[in-house]
Amino acid sequence: MKIFYVLCAFAMTQLSMGQTFNDAMKKASNEDKNILLVFAGSDWCAPCIKLDKEIFQTEVFEREKAKWVLYKADFLKKSKLAETVKKENGQLADQYNPEGYFPLVVILNSKGKVLGKLGYSKDTPSDYIKKLRAFIQ
Repeated sequence: MKIFYVLCAFAMTQLSMGQTFNDAMKKASNEDKNILLVFAGSDWCAPCIKLDKEIFQTEVFEREKAKWVLYKADFLKKSKLAETVKKENGQLADQYNPEGYFPLVVILNSKGKVLGKLGYSKDTPSDYIKKLRAFIQ
């Protein structure tokens, strides 16, 4: 089942069916957290795969993830996504990633305001997390 994904211990793990970005926004508002929105092509984009493996699959990020509402807008080429997922991902890209960069990590506040954007960089997980946190300080 390739629907929506959320960052977790072993990378991007599937969320329950019916999870939408609006659900992520509500959760962020209810829990007073920022959103870490990841635009990726997890089955074709080499830097996306590296970002996932080198940052999001690490123990360092595992300890960090509870501080965020995590959401992945995946643009698959080898696997199929439901049309509703494609449509929502496209709308998210139009709003938050009009340049079409992959990967792109967008930090949003709970109201959807962009606080910062970051792509792949050859950093340690700790250094990458410092860059993410710098957007919210």
